[in-house]
Amino acid sequence: MPTFGAIKRKDLIRYLRELGFEGPYAGGRHQYMVKDEVRLTLPNPHKGDISKGLLARILSEADIDRDTWEEL
Repeated sequence: MPTFGAIKRKDLIRYLRELGFEGPYAGGRHQYMVKDEVRLTLPNPHKGDISKGLLARILSEADIDRDTWEEL
């Protein structure tokens, strides 16, 4: 059950797959994941975790609410 906070990129990808997203696929400058007609751009891998603010924007673009995220 992920909490709503900083998260590692590989964990973000794993949880998005649990929610039905496929990928990640190679894109131009960023990888992306796809579910139905939603194309979700992923942040590039860096040394640190994905911040709470960036996670909120990613989930918003993916149309995933906080309750659904925390129920995983």
